[in-house]
Amino acid sequence: MSNSLKILSVEDLAAKVAKFKERGKTAAYCHGVFDLMHPGHIKHLQAARQQGDLLVVTVTPDRFVNKGPGRPVFNEHLRAESIAALACVDYVAVNSWPTAVEALKLIKPGVYVKGSDYAAPEQDITGGIVHEREAVEQGGGRLHFTDEITFSSTELLNSFFGVFPAPTKAFLDEFKTRHSADSIIASMKKLASMKVLVIGDAIIDEYHYCKGLGKSPKENIICTKFVSEERFAGGVLACANHSAGFVKEVRMVTCLGGQDEKREYVLDHLKANIESKLFSRPDACTVTKRRFVDPAFMNKLFEVQFFNDYPLAPALSAGVQAFLEEAIPQYDMVLVSDFGHGFIDEKIVEVLCRKARFLAVNTQTNSANTGYNLITKYSRADYICIDEPEMRYAALDKYGDIRLAIERIARGMHCEKVSVTRGHLGAIVYSGSSGFTEIPVFSDKIVDRVGAGDAFLSVTAPMAAAGIPMEVVGLVGNLAGALKVGIVCNRSSIEPVPLYKSVTTILK
Repeated sequence: MSNSLKILSVEDLAAKVAKFKERGKTAAYCHGVFDLMHPGHIKHLQAARQQGDLLVVTVTPDRFVNKGPGRPVFNEHLRAESIAALACVDYVAVNSWPTAVEALKLIKPGVYVKGSDYAAPEQDITGGIVHEREAVEQGGGRLHFTDEITFSSTELLNSFFGVFPAPTKAFLDEFKTRHSADSIIASMKKLASMKVLVIGDAIIDEYHYCKGLGKSPKENIICTKFVSEERFAGGVLACANHSAGFVKEVRMVTCLGGQDEKREYVLDHLKANIESKLFSRPDACTVTKRRFVDPAFMNKLFEVQFFNDYPLAPALSAGVQAFLEEAIPQYDMVLVSDFGHGFIDEKIVEVLCRKARFLAVNTQTNSANTGYNLITKYSRADYICIDEPEMRYAALDKYGDIRLAIERIARGMHCEKVSVTRGHLGAIVYSGSSGFTEIPVFSDKIVDRVGAGDAFLSVTAPMAAAGIPMEVVGLVGNLAGALKVGIVCNRSSIEPVPLYKSVTTILK
């Protein structure tokens, strides 16, 4: 049979299996990414074929491959063609879902075949094998593990296929002499017991997707045609959602506007383990940033912001202060996402600096507050996470050595730990005890940069509070950023399993 005739849709593959079952035949089924076909895959598929009269295979589609930056190396069509070329495989399909569970329910194979590395469910960081076993057994089939020679596609790709530039590979090779993926993931799982209070500006991000029409013949303006719109929970809402994936108990404190409050939207877009304390200011709307976006390449065309960044009324500020005085001692750490939009005033800053057991702070410089929202507005912090321009603003140092700027700010704020994100240059992290480490960037595939710094902050702050080495904090932060730039705005948050897979992938 021609290899191309062996590649079907999942639905057609299920129909083929059904016909074979009607004839009393047994279908064996395998599923995986198969990013690099190697002898281990071939041995596994040959052994799987021995479990049935027919062997069908599905491959994970590109959009659901959560193996970290740069993956998959080979697209879904090439991966399907490679598997179809094997004589032991009868039919192949590109899966329609992130895991094999839905395909198992549709195909209903007699045997679902996995490699020996899945035989111990507790070692599967995704937990997927448990759900896959349930799905195949519900369809009348059984789960079988092969016991063939194994290789790692990830390790082979990292070693021989130049997935990362030479400097990045050299960094990772040296990093692996001190830290393993298993040890990093184990330390991150321990963060779940922490209690975190997150405070900052709530922002509703609106994307109005538009198609360019050209210049108006009568005006010096560019005209666009509205296509669709999308709304996202941004600012401190995004930070709380990121943190809630890694920490079981999160309390979020923010302020909504009395005008156009959007309270229902905010509450509907917070994770279930986030307890919210929402203040309201009658003289403002909830901060909204409306961006007009060309959907073809996610180019931002124009932005309109709705906010009142005057300081809170004294009575409202006093209410926030009183709440924080009582609440902060109950939490292991406080994470501050300060966008400088009028919520966190000097007196609230004073309470945060005085009461927090561990204080992690980001002060963002944006178009509304350039020069007015510096990290130095806080008298102290235990962990600072800002980008390089924000650090340079605070240090009044435009061109000097960024390390000297970091040391000066850290010393002035009595801060032991600092992360400075640097875009395409990666990040530089600092610890008063271990000095500086430069972490390279891990992804050059960018969909949308909005919210990448929030993801870095939210994932790394609990790590810094837990005493995890700063070079590990920086590496995980950059991986979180690499995942985040592949997500449109805050359409979804950074979750543990994809991040753990990224850690495992780059440290193979």
